[in-house]
Amino acid sequence: MKTVYVNGPSPFGKKVKKEEILSAVAPCGIACSLCPMHEKLVTPELQQRVGAMLGIPQEKITCKGCRSDQRAPLCPADCPTLTCSREKGVEFCHECADFPCRMLNPASDGAERLPHNLKVYYLCRMKLMGVEKWLEEDAGPTLARYYRGKMVIGKGPE
Repeated sequence: MKTVYVNGPSPFGKKVKKEEILSAVAPCGIACSLCPMHEKLVTPELQQRVGAMLGIPQEKITCKGCRSDQRAPLCPADCPTLTCSREKGVEFCHECADFPCRMLNPASDGAERLPHNLKVYYLCRMKLMGVEKWLEEDAGPTLARYYRGKMVIGKGPE
């Protein structure tokens, strides 16, 4: 079966540096590298549209991941989950003794356009597969099934 990514091929090769992984995946499990605002995927058209919508220069519509000081303008600078992971000394929430906590709770609000409900699933898959392998093989196809799959009760989206 061929792996299909939501926004084209995976942005990573066979060997991924730790810094690249930390730029590509938030502590909460969101795959930053699959976001259309991530520096590897953002297009001038998206920058122009979002910049006009928010009233900020289009060159500011580029994100280097939530761990960076240069994140998307839609992401909070003081993310409580990021702060918590730093305070607890973990890179990913699945490494925490309190996983899963209420900060990872799913919500129906925005679920049709934001991948926030995938966080716990993504984190469980990372723990099982390893973050690098998950990012290469599983993150994109899971996101595609979430938005494009047909829900089959008892099986999940196909």
